[in-house]
Amino acid sequence: MRRLFGFTVVLGALLCLPSLAFAHTGVGTVNGFYAGFAHPISGLDHVIAMVLVGLYAFQVGGRAKWVVPATFVVLMAVGGLLGHLGVQVPFVEAGIAVSVLATGLAVTFAVGLPTVLIATVTGLFAVFHGYVHGTEMPDTVGGATYAFGFLVATALLHGVGAGFGASARTRSAVARGVRSIGALATCAGVAMLAGLI
Repeated sequence: MRRLFGFTVVLGALLCLPSLAFAHTGVGTVNGFYAGFAHPISGLDHVIAMVLVGLYAFQVGGRAKWVVPATFVVLMAVGGLLGHLGVQVPFVEAGIAVSVLATGLAVTFAVGLPTVLIATVTGLFAVFHGYVHGTEMPDTVGGATYAFGFLVATALLHGVGAGFGASARTRSAVARGVRSIGALATCAGVAMLAGLI
């Protein structure tokens, strides 16, 4: 419980640092697996949404535990391709902020929805997240390994969330902490939509 409380405090503190809120800086192209792997974990908007997708999928249980994260990764790749090709996707930043808000609410209230609906909604969010990664991807072999890197990082972040979800099923204290994390993520989503972070 003490570790979870510490994680919650650190997450709350990091949310107060606007420079860390968004991973997509628009600073040009990047190459290679490492750059791709680092991109999702360098911005809290991506980290929060991806961890909570894994956590929420585990909360729902059943087929959702693998269908939802797998759908997210596949549609994130689609979004990356759209960004790479320069296809205009509207409301990308708002879509990412809404993904943080929606997953935060879903985790906080342990909302029970059909797996198909959850996969559809989180898949739409994944397109936004993938899009911003794809806009920085070059037309080289390094670009392909960059894409592979951000997809692997995404899957691992889903795994972190699933780990929290598994712990919450066996320990009531962790379950309360998980809901607190969801509430913090909800607040972060609201702040992102309001342009505060």
